Amino acid sequence: MPEVNDAKNTDSGKPKPEEDPALAQFGIYAESAPVAERAAPVATTLPLELRPGDRVVFIGNTLFDRAADHGHFEAMLQLAHPDLNLTVRTLAWSADEVDLQPRPDNFASLKQHLTHEKADVIFAAYGFNESFAGVERLPEFKARLTTFLIDLKTSAFNGKSGPRVVLVSPIGNENIAGVPAADLNNERLAAYAKAMAEVAEAEQVGYANVFGGTKAAMDPEATTLTINGVHLTGEGYRVFAEELFRQTFGESAPPENEELRAVVVDKNRQYFRRYRPLNTFYYTGGRNKDYGYLDFLPAMRNFDLMVANRDARIWEIARGKTFGGRPVDDSNLPPLDAVIESRGANEWLDPGAELAAFKVDPRFEVNLFASEEEFPEIACPIQMRWDAKGRLWVSCSTTYPHVYPGREPDDKIVILEDTDWDGRADKSTVWAEGLHIPLSFELTRDGVYVSDEPHFALVRDTDGDGKADTKEKVLTGFGTEDSHHALHDFAWTPEGDLIFRESIFHNSQVETPYGPIRAKNSAWFLFRPATRRLISFGNYPNTNPWGVTFDRWGFHVASHPIFADAFHALNPPYPEQHPAAGNLPAYSGVCGHEFVDFPMWPEETRGGFVKVRYKPTNRVELHQWIEKDDHFEEAYQTDLLFSTNLSFIPVDLRHGPRGAMYVCDWYNPVKGHMQYSLRDPRRDRKSGRIWRIVPKGATLQDPPKIDGATAAELVRNLARPEYRYRYWTKRELRDRHDPAEVEKALDQWLAEISPSKTGGVRHDQIEALWAFRNIGATRPALLGELLECEDHLARAAATRMLCWWHADLPNDGVDALRARVNDENGIVRLEAAIAASHIGTPAALEALLDVLDHPMGDHLAYAVRSALGSAGLAAHWKNDPAFLTAHPKLAEFSRSWKSGDQIKILNAKATGDDAEFDLRADLKTVEISCVPERLLFSVTKIEARAGQPVKLTLLNPDATQHNLTIVKPGALEEVGMAGNEMAKDPAGLSKGFIPESDKILFHTRLLDPQTGEILRFEAPGEPGVYPYLCTFPGHWIVMKGELIVSE
Repeated sequence: MPEVNDAKNTDSGKPKPEEDPALAQFGIYAESAPVAERAAPVATTLPLELRPGDRVVFIGNTLFDRAADHGHFEAMLQLAHPDLNLTVRTLAWSADEVDLQPRPDNFASLKQHLTHEKADVIFAAYGFNESFAGVERLPEFKARLTTFLIDLKTSAFNGKSGPRVVLVSPIGNENIAGVPAADLNNERLAAYAKAMAEVAEAEQVGYANVFGGTKAAMDPEATTLTINGVHLTGEGYRVFAEELFRQTFGESAPPENEELRAVVVDKNRQYFRRYRPLNTFYYTGGRNKDYGYLDFLPAMRNFDLMVANRDARIWEIARGKTFGGRPVDDSNLPPLDAVIESRGANEWLDPGAELAAFKVDPRFEVNLFASEEEFPEIACPIQMRWDAKGRLWVSCSTTYPHVYPGREPDDKIVILEDTDWDGRADKSTVWAEGLHIPLSFELTRDGVYVSDEPHFALVRDTDGDGKADTKEKVLTGFGTEDSHHALHDFAWTPEGDLIFRESIFHNSQVETPYGPIRAKNSAWFLFRPATRRLISFGNYPNTNPWGVTFDRWGFHVASHPIFADAFHALNPPYPEQHPAAGNLPAYSGVCGHEFVDFPMWPEETRGGFVKVRYKPTNRVELHQWIEKDDHFEEAYQTDLLFSTNLSFIPVDLRHGPRGAMYVCDWYNPVKGHMQYSLRDPRRDRKSGRIWRIVPKGATLQDPPKIDGATAAELVRNLARPEYRYRYWTKRELRDRHDPAEVEKALDQWLAEISPSKTGGVRHDQIEALWAFRNIGATRPALLGELLECEDHLARAAATRMLCWWHADLPNDGVDALRARVNDENGIVRLEAAIAASHIGTPAALEALLDVLDHPMGDHLAYAVRSALGSAGLAAHWKNDPAFLTAHPKLAEFSRSWKSGDQIKILNAKATGDDAEFDLRADLKTVEISCVPERLLFSVTKIEARAGQPVKLTLLNPDATQHNLTIVKPGALEEVGMAGNEMAKDPAGLSKGFIPESDKILFHTRLLDPQTGEILRFEAPGEPGVYPYLCTFPGHWIVMKGELIVSE
């Protein structure tokens, strides 16, 4: 095997490209972009008159954001005014309100962008999201809208005069299966549309009331113009465009020209990538200094040129010219500037050599299931899912980490088949193409839900030919500040919801039929397909954790945090977050978990789980899953597979249908998003491997029948010990069978098993309970029985169901909640605390407060604190001194939060020699923090005299482990590289990633998040510059400073 070195932080020897000052003009930043000067307002009257060269901008919410995908109204504008050479741009953003417009860090404001676009005419669509505040808040809304319009119409965005403004009302909503949007929203929307008319008249702006016309078009029962009751289909947008045109210009729109509309849509697509690119944390935000200059500004220049080229094509078509579908000529685009390649990359090995580099637990054997050699279409695999036919679906992204001018995303979902069951794939089918960085996906009826940044999409095969043919943007507005922090970890919960999450840096705001959902700096989401309802929970500071599964009893297992059920409280009021994980086990660097429950696996591994880790070491680990009083926790056992070749990047794992374990390998010599240029040409876009792990000598089993099984056959699979069989079965019941048929089968199965109260019957009943919710049915009596049963884990699982079925129980489930809040078991009490946040009523709050009469471990205390801070419950007690006076235990618990939020100094109490050290007269004290999410020390220079006593306090408020290591002059790189090499040592973590080196003078231990340590030492006797660094692999290149010792 060739020698393998960790080259991630070595110097490649390639010089840094020279900077081009002319590129600076293409960056648009909040800190520097100009804002329009004030101007006298211009009255806008309808019918609107447009002028030659007018620059028209659409702003507002999802109504205009999604309109750009269809281009109907914009095409009508151009066709009706062929000689005006109108320039049209869309700055709308999902769920925007007139004065609530969350944006990425340092992203220019709406007014700055309007100034950049030199807006002459503005169409502003608002009112939908604001309306969910209710009709009682109409006076407040009118005041907010008035302030917004005054500011808008008195800003000289074009440098000369105020803009002409057309305010656009919300559209009508319609009832569709599962979503009674018209019944829920139309009466309220009509009131808001009327209020908008009043404000528009008072402020002398144009007003296009499209509510009535669109509602009338939706009224016929056979008509469906929306995908979810509130967001329009393509045909719906045609109807909306015609109504908006009539309202704005007082006449019917001209006949459509499909050639022109296609160019409009293409232009909007290219402009979207310029206005709202992925990876904005690297373009405008906190990491734009490293690579943002060359990663983005040349691309912005070229996107501007591409958009201008399409403007010219649009004008020509509007004047009657046709191009026969020929693509727009983009030959005027200059090549993108060269990027920085100063860091080294790891060695690339072919699959055979990579296999030879694995160190495998002697109880197991590993073989290659599939690779780019036989199936080049699986290059850059990210996630895997098995279907009921025993086929492995794989999402792949060669677009990652970014799409650049002249390229269209063409990421794939590929189906691999092992038709002869020999452990090697022998058939591959590209099922879907044209996706945009599908970080995760899950199978559903006739298709998949998939991350399609910044969208949550449904890709389907509607004609049954085995290939996807439609893609629906189900939800949009999710953050993309970092393209590998975007929506991931898709999984079906045992109860039948689709769970997924996003990570740090992100700002998400998503319109739904039930109101906007917003989250800042990471959150979990649950999506209910039948009702199109989205909720968000677990919004707390973390990093970029991956990997999610559920154990036998439905407890949510992740990486940050490990026992994720404690984090399931609904979110606090936006933009607040729940508290950090503190000392609860939580970390990133892991990409997947899978419980071991197949009988051919070694007995000592069953009941535990396997996880894949990609940093700081690259390995597949075995863990135990151990019950404690108020949670479960993992216990590392050993490495099932360890690789010294750091191009091995395991990103997912799954049990296959016969019991083997499959590992998805994003094989790439460039491991890192922030560590390399996004355009680094060494990023591998051809490799991809799937590895298969089996116990030595094991006989793999035949799976039960799932595909094609009857409902009666399927429900009996729910008694199987293997989680994946139960998982695939519930999906099959939900997607392929009539709910009434499934209900009947479940009731029959329950009747057969319920008389016996021994063995695994309680778990079978819980599985049935989950299956009922999967198909939209309820069973309050069964829930009541399980809430009071003798098995505490069954009670905990049943208590979790109060989140969804409390309304079906007496007294809104509060009596049942109170009983479980007072349960003898801590895990049950934890689930009750979470359920209280979902019920959210004053009665639920009163019931929850009983938990303060019981002992609380850290996990339960976190769940209670988060539940009390959830938006629903917090409204009933926060900022209410009288309530706290009446509930002294809550007041005391609340006060304890503040002290609990402080970082715990591991050796804070000084005794003996340390106490004497701290009393020395010339003591120098230094406090250094690890800057969260920046890989930086807050202090990068310390000055001390030779021999001076130094008391250095290192605080780690970050979500990642760090240390501080002081080394001899000139030893920074040597010690840093030695730390990197420890990533290849399975014991590196236990050694704190402190290398064995005589160049190290002093060091802290490896500090967990929310901890600190005091390091006491005398400054070296020799004057000089003594570097200090964090030796956690990969950190030292940026996380460093200097101790300057003088005489």
